[in-house]
Amino acid sequence: MKIGVIQASTRTSINQLLFESVKRAAGNHHKVINFGIFPDEAENYSYVEVAVMISLLIETGAVDFVVSGCSSGQGMMMACNSLPGLRAGFIQTPQDAFLFGRINNGNVASLSFGLNFGWAGELNLQYTLNELFHGEFGIGYPPEAAKRKREEAQLLLTLNAITKKSFLDIIDQLDEILLTKILKRKTFADYLFECGINSALLERLSFFRN
Repeated sequence: MKIGVIQASTRTSINQLLFESVKRAAGNHHKVINFGIFPDEAENYSYVEVAVMISLLIETGAVDFVVSGCSSGQGMMMACNSLPGLRAGFIQTPQDAFLFGRINNGNVASLSFGLNFGWAGELNLQYTLNELFHGEFGIGYPPEAAKRKREEAQLLLTLNAITKKSFLDIIDQLDEILLTKILKRKTFADYLFECGINSALLERLSFFRN
């Protein structure tokens, strides 16, 4: 699994800690890619703009899972769940993380990097990420209810496929300035176009890059 790490500009100071924590939690089982937002970037990106980046990463197939967040974690979760291809959970504790991975089988974890992130906050972050990537996703929990939990998670996937449009379906309705700003971010765009596998979407996005 390829895991992307990205957070809003309001929390650039936590980026390196987040990246290192995800790498420790993922171990040798997954590849982890850091997309920032980095402290030395002059441009600011809101949680909504970052959520669009996450949607593009998932929809193009450039990554499989994203760890993200903002000051509260709530805004990022809500923004992600309004966009194509994303199933985001708001995760505060190791229990949240374990259950999200085993039961809900989402593809975006949104964490709080401001609210309640005080003294020893890095410990809760690490323990939470450890539980998120501990074991197989989507297996169900508890064991005696695993089959039912898997069936419910699959139903959610089916509903998402019915009620949500793809990024290709909505691209002409999006703000051109928004997409241009995102795709002019070189570190993000370079990876997207090099590693994405959805050729139809990438071809359409190239218009906003030039």
